[in-house]
Amino acid sequence: MQLSCAMSLLAAARAAAEHLGVTVSISIVDAGAWPMAFIRMDGCPLGAVEVSHKKARTAILFQMDSADFATIAHPDGGAYSLENTNGGLTSFGGGVVLKGADGAIMGAIGVSGASTEDDIAIARAAATQLAA
Repeated sequence: MQLSCAMSLLAAARAAAEHLGVTVSISIVDAGAWPMAFIRMDGCPLGAVEVSHKKARTAILFQMDSADFATIAHPDGGAYSLENTNGGLTSFGGGVVLKGADGAIMGAIGVSGASTEDDIAIARAAATQLAA
């Protein structure tokens, strides 16, 4: 993923958050789970910074959205406590795999600071920019 692409995704996610009237932290990682871009909107709780990064890492490391990862990492799931691996992961929504128009995985975005539903909506709004 190019830095210019990551910055465009940040802008799209921020616009979606502003549209919803929420403040969030937004992390974007490349296909190797390395940080590419990050913002914490004014007023977003500090705890959301690490959570947004872990949501993005979870999505790219397991090549699935963090909400889907939650279905296997919950107490009755087949991989309970998996979130304790890889330096810490997150087993709730807001991390979304980023795929190019050709379907190739480019990285992931993690959003935290609003409700889980809003975090997911913001991440997905940014991700749709790649398919366009």
